[in-house]
Amino acid sequence: MKKRIWIGAGLLILFCSGCGEASRTYFETARETEAAEADTEEIMPEHVYETETAAECYVYLCGAVAAPGVYKLPAKSRIYEAVLLAGGLLEDACEDSVNQAEEVADGQMIRILTKAEAEEEKALSQNDAQPSDGRINLNTADEQELMSLPGIGASKAQSILAYREEKGGFSSTEDIMNITGIKEGVYAKIKDCITVD
Repeated sequence: MKKRIWIGAGLLILFCSGCGEASRTYFETARETEAAEADTEEIMPEHVYETETAAECYVYLCGAVAAPGVYKLPAKSRIYEAVLLAGGLLEDACEDSVNQAEEVADGQMIRILTKAEAEEEKALSQNDAQPSDGRINLNTADEQELMSLPGIGASKAQSILAYREEKGGFSSTEDIMNITGIKEGVYAKIKDCITVD
């Protein structure tokens, strides 16, 4: 009887120790698997999850380029890249007629001027800055034009330009008297020579 009890107890101990070992092995294996999966997630590069392709845009390039036309470019491309696709600039192209470092926009028309066209546009803009009646426009005149007014030297011309920049322009010709050194006497001399239109 005692022998059976000892055999039973021994089997029970063996069984329990075996179960404990199996349980410990199972849980350790599960923990190692979870850790490996976590490590894999950490080292997975982000771009693996990105499936969208970069957007494209279409621009119309015309003017002084070798092959004017519509070109397809990746989004955020620069104008110079469109120029390269069009075979480059012509010999008489005005390179600074457009900012070639600017990003293109979908549907944009980019016109490269010739040197002659750029000069013509510059002349037209200068003519627009000065009214046809010969008066100087305080809101568009440059320093040299302002200095052509009676009693206006370089320092006063610069003050006019600074005031225009700060205030966003002159709303009336009388506003010029807000400039230091230009009061009623000077205004009386120039009032018929200036405008704000």
